[in-house]
Amino acid sequence: MAARLRRNILTTSSSDSSSKQTILVRPTSHHPPGVFKGLPKSQLLRVRRITSNDALFDLEATKVVEKFADKGYNRGNLLQLSNYLKNELKYSSGKNIFFSENGDPSANFDIVNWLIYPNNTVRKNHLGTFVPASPSSAQQFIINDGVLSWNPFFNQSPRSVCSEPCLPGFHKSLQNGKPPCCFDCVQCSKGEISNLSDAEHCVKCPEDHWSHPSKNLCIKRTIEFLSYTEPLGTLLTTITVTFSIITTTVLWLFVRHRNTPIVKANNCHLSYILLVSIILSLLCSFLFIGRPTSLTCLLRQIILVFMFSISLSSLLEKTVTVIMAFNATKPRNKFRKWFGSNTSIIMIFICSSGEFVICICWLVCAPPYVHYDTKSTVSTITLQCREQSIMAFSLAISYVGSLAISCFIVAFLARKLPDRFNEAKHISFSMLVFCCVWVSFIPTYLSAKGKYMVAVEIFTILASNAGLILCIFLPKCHIIILEPELNTNNHWRQRCINK
Repeated sequence: MAARLRRNILTTSSSDSSSKQTILVRPTSHHPPGVFKGLPKSQLLRVRRITSNDALFDLEATKVVEKFADKGYNRGNLLQLSNYLKNELKYSSGKNIFFSENGDPSANFDIVNWLIYPNNTVRKNHLGTFVPASPSSAQQFIINDGVLSWNPFFNQSPRSVCSEPCLPGFHKSLQNGKPPCCFDCVQCSKGEISNLSDAEHCVKCPEDHWSHPSKNLCIKRTIEFLSYTEPLGTLLTTITVTFSIITTTVLWLFVRHRNTPIVKANNCHLSYILLVSIILSLLCSFLFIGRPTSLTCLLRQIILVFMFSISLSSLLEKTVTVIMAFNATKPRNKFRKWFGSNTSIIMIFICSSGEFVICICWLVCAPPYVHYDTKSTVSTITLQCREQSIMAFSLAISYVGSLAISCFIVAFLARKLPDRFNEAKHISFSMLVFCCVWVSFIPTYLSAKGKYMVAVEIFTILASNAGLILCIFLPKCHIIILEPELNTNNHWRQRCINK
């Protein structure tokens, strides 16, 4: 603020004004004399308008007082005027009147209801007050709805909104080109919720929760696995128990008739080992059913592939035994010294040792573990065993496949041996079934998800073992039980003579 008196012309200017023009008051411009006396008041009032608190007003008012005092105005009157404006520029409630940056004062607004009576008289009915926000208080909206009188045309207060509030489970989506009060209510996406009205956005549920169909709360996701109580688990358990009982019965039948020709024909010890390994591989199905644990995840694939390797090694050795037995009947044949139960057990050990090494390396380097799958299905968490090393799992399955193919090739080559040693035909057919089952298993397993992957593998275990039992042991059991007269040495001698 600056004030100068030159040649009876008082000039004032303010550097804080948005207008850079200078105000000139000339004695010859027919202004009343009170204008000259009112200049300090007008400038102090202007300072009061552009300051937002008492401290800032004191600072700026002091500058104005000093400028006018230097030009001959009475300092005492100026200070008195400054204090007056500071203390008296208030509402009746005692609150200060604040001004915006543009000098506009804040205002309180009375809300009135105009009542027009039949005699054309008008009365204002005070309903409430609206107080805009200020530096010292928040915005207030006070209304007494009880004294409000509407035109008889309305039976209730009219809705003066562009869009109704959004319910929980929805969020606001602003409408293009319209005010913020105009919006659409959009339901939250899957996995997200809003539990408040007029939500700006939805909140994502935690990983172990999922959104309720109403999208207004998160519900805990159920943990899914192949259990014994569900129909599929019960069915697979029943089939497993049935096949285990059948195989155990076959083993008991072979042990009881161990001295008969049909049991002794191809090394009864190999038959015992094969049947026991089939029983154990069937029982492995129970490691796949029920809630997975760290122990079951470690053991189930390892025991399964190892039992299959023993079964196939036994079949391979049975086929080799058929060939050796046929050639050993020739005089001075060198195969005689390799023909015996000890040799067969050693060969089984050698053939299955490769699978044993793979399993040990698998357990040490990358053991399977329990995994909570939250991605496959949205409403459930699938609890499953995950193979940490796909390469180790594939290598173990490939080893079993190589034994099956080798067994099939050897059995196929030995299919034309004499009838007494025709078990090679049964073995070749069982290996054909075995290979078909496991070839079908691979694409089906890869396309299945969750507990159905486990069900596919259990079905493969049952089908492949059922093929071994039916193709290899069913013909022998038929003779032992239903045609015992064919299971005698005399019958086989007479058959050889007739050949």
